[in-house]
Amino acid sequence: MEETSKMPPITEENLQELLLALPSEKNIDGTNSLYLYQGAWIPGFNLRGVDSFQRRFIAQDTDIIVASMPKSGTTWLKALAFSVAKRHIYGPRESPLLSTSPHELVRFFETDLYSKDQPPDLEQLPPPRIFGCHSHYANLPESIRDSKCKVVYICRNPLDQIVSFFQFAHKFKLDDGTSLLSLDECYENICRGVQSQGPFWDNVLGYWKASLERPDKVLFLKYEELKEDIVFNLKKLAEFLGLPFTDKEEKEGVIEEISRLCSFDNLRNLEVNKNGVRPVSGAPNSAFFRKGEVGDWANYLSPSMAEKFFNIVEEKLAGSGLSFKTSQESA
Repeated sequence: MEETSKMPPITEENLQELLLALPSEKNIDGTNSLYLYQGAWIPGFNLRGVDSFQRRFIAQDTDIIVASMPKSGTTWLKALAFSVAKRHIYGPRESPLLSTSPHELVRFFETDLYSKDQPPDLEQLPPPRIFGCHSHYANLPESIRDSKCKVVYICRNPLDQIVSFFQFAHKFKLDDGTSLLSLDECYENICRGVQSQGPFWDNVLGYWKASLERPDKVLFLKYEELKEDIVFNLKKLAEFLGLPFTDKEEKEGVIEEISRLCSFDNLRNLEVNKNGVRPVSGAPNSAFFRKGEVGDWANYLSPSMAEKFFNIVEEKLAGSGLSFKTSQESA
């Protein structure tokens, strides 16, 4: 952050010059190149948003940041975090989630709020403000890392993540003459660390280490564990946010109500999530709800591909205490 603040802002005028100077690779959708910027692979169209977010966002101590790699349970965690943090305003039966996309209630910094020429005015939003991001922890604005705001990170089995992202790209592929990468090509890329907001291991390790060093600041969740015991993890999330469920709330079944409201099947079947598109990306709202299954990668990738990739991941994560299971049943 110290070095980037000394560099000129990325503008439409100097963007092309910057892109020519950065290492590049093909993106999964075949439409945009990925560029290695500050140690992360970022789509070219997103660089200005990343730069603007880093320079301009000023965190408040009451802010909540939902962070992840793309397609790692982000939509689900946004809904859960919003429901827990705002439950004293909206009960599950009158939740805005019933009529509004989780991505509209918890907007992304890089691809939404700061993607336009005019930076957003966020000062008037009532606390706690809740935002989403895909940036590496080291690339977050200093105001996030130095303030008392809370960061909740969710990670997912990386093979499920890449299969989900591959299917997601297919759902809103534009007919512009470009060809999507094949799943085999995507797999070869992720083995080299090349994917949007990757390398995977760098993205997860930054938040994992921060969660160990500052457990009051960063909560690290695994998608698979969230699915396995949602009630336990919702209580954990509420306590981390400084908004623990009361005995009365527990007896009245508030945790279970939030769990049902935010469940994959419930969110997927709401009209707002079956229709319409996201305003910036043009992605259909329905594209954010595919299967949500653990171990679905086994229907697309061979055991030998999984073994090769997890050997790479294991080597990259060595000594960190973080690990991922390879079996379909317990992935």
